[in-house]
Amino acid sequence: MKTTQIAQPSIMSLFLEMRFNCQPLGIGTGFVLESASGPVLITNRHNVTGRNNQTGKVLLDSGAVPNEVLIHHNRAARLGSCVPCVERLLDSGGSPLWCEHPTYGADVDFVALSLTQLDEVQMFPYALSGSPDIAYGPADVVSVVGFPFGLTSGGAVAVWATGFVASEPEMDYDSLPLFLIDCRGRPGQSGSAVIAFRGGGIVNLQDGNSVMYGHAVWKLLGIYSGRINDQSDLGMVWKTKAIVELVASLK
Repeated sequence: MKTTQIAQPSIMSLFLEMRFNCQPLGIGTGFVLESASGPVLITNRHNVTGRNNQTGKVLLDSGAVPNEVLIHHNRAARLGSCVPCVERLLDSGGSPLWCEHPTYGADVDFVALSLTQLDEVQMFPYALSGSPDIAYGPADVVSVVGFPFGLTSGGAVAVWATGFVASEPEMDYDSLPLFLIDCRGRPGQSGSAVIAFRGGGIVNLQDGNSVMYGHAVWKLLGIYSGRINDQSDLGMVWKTKAIVELVASLK
């Protein structure tokens, strides 16, 4: 019998539907990290606020903004099948339930939301330590793993888009923990994990060494938050180091 092989990052990204009182408003992507307080969803701030993160303008002409998010989690013991779970975005007083970066706050377009509805769910969080320190720089290939236009590979399995590093990763674009990629991003990919993925063989590391792997390896580089403008395919990636700072601040 043939065994189905699925690249693990395909199930590590989660399809999101932003809603107001069960009414759909928009779609996006997120992924899970472990914090001291438990598992958290990492996604774009503009997904949970329903507003342009730079201007504060409401994204929908109707003026509606979300108060909950429907997360399509992986169902335990049924790879590729999903469990839809609703998490509130606001408390009873209308205050946000998500957490922002302790220093940059709303200036960076990513947040962490504690996950509370996890019945029948199997988690596939990204590791914040222990992953191979894969080398990457200008013109190197990266993968944006998410749900463009809400499309899936089937079930809860994400779609991969290919891009290239477009700015020096060690530099902070616009004086923020951000680098650019050249990738034709589309609606629904906001909040996607951006990774360096190598299918095995000789892998170059950041320290200049090379290691032979007999299996696929990957490194989380950051979170995708859309293009710099409508006329460009240059996309913004908020760096993993800043996401780690946010997660470390959670109690």
